[in-house]
Amino acid sequence: MKKNTSRILPGIVLAVLMFMSTGLTAQTETSFNAGVDLMSRYVWRGLNLGGSSPSIQPTLEFSVGNLTLGTWGAFSMSDGLTIQETDLYLSYNIKDMFSLTITDYFLPDESLSNNNYFEYDEEKTGHLLEASASFDGTEKIPFTFMAAVNFWGADALKADGKKQYSTYLELGFNGKCKEFDYNIFMGMTPTSPDEEKGETGFYGPYAGVINIGITASKEIQITDKFSLPISTSFIVNPQAENVFLVFGISL
Repeated sequence: MKKNTSRILPGIVLAVLMFMSTGLTAQTETSFNAGVDLMSRYVWRGLNLGGSSPSIQPTLEFSVGNLTLGTWGAFSMSDGLTIQETDLYLSYNIKDMFSLTITDYFLPDESLSNNNYFEYDEEKTGHLLEASASFDGTEKIPFTFMAAVNFWGADALKADGKKQYSTYLELGFNGKCKEFDYNIFMGMTPTSPDEEKGETGFYGPYAGVINIGITASKEIQITDKFSLPISTSFIVNPQAENVFLVFGISL
């Protein structure tokens, strides 16, 4: 019998909200965080998801102790793009180095049947659930690592109709050069679709590197109390045979 996921998924979010609100004590640290990134292009894990248009990417988070519930979006400035993104995520941080995250990606497409946010039939939904674990090192261990796997929803399918459980792995190195912080990264997918059976991959046509490059960032001091974070990323996707140079401003 098919599970009634239309009740399960919203129920999980409601349970988390109740836990976060009832678990407050005088000693519990809570915080709200809101911001927006203005990006020249929306490139995610080596994939161009925003066409040639700049992208507005707002964030809203509520944290209780080490637990964070947040939402993030990407909205194209071009009227020609119908696909926009609104995500929810729940993350648990361990000692400011490790984090475990569940993300609900939602990329509606007005030309398809998956434009309904409350459609939780797995065969029709525009939602994609991903579980990920990440490590963000210190100055003594300046490495980052992230592993993520799709486990429900709009993942790529095998020839027999089952999910591919598409996986992404990324290794990075953090450094500093004068006033710039930088991260050198390489991301790959071990998922290998079978082209002879007509399978297509979520990240690319075969297993291998899909995202390699460098991001440099700094803060420009505007006043004594306000600085403007900026970043520039050079990104190469060998499988797509594409290259990107992306600039961003954070507010």
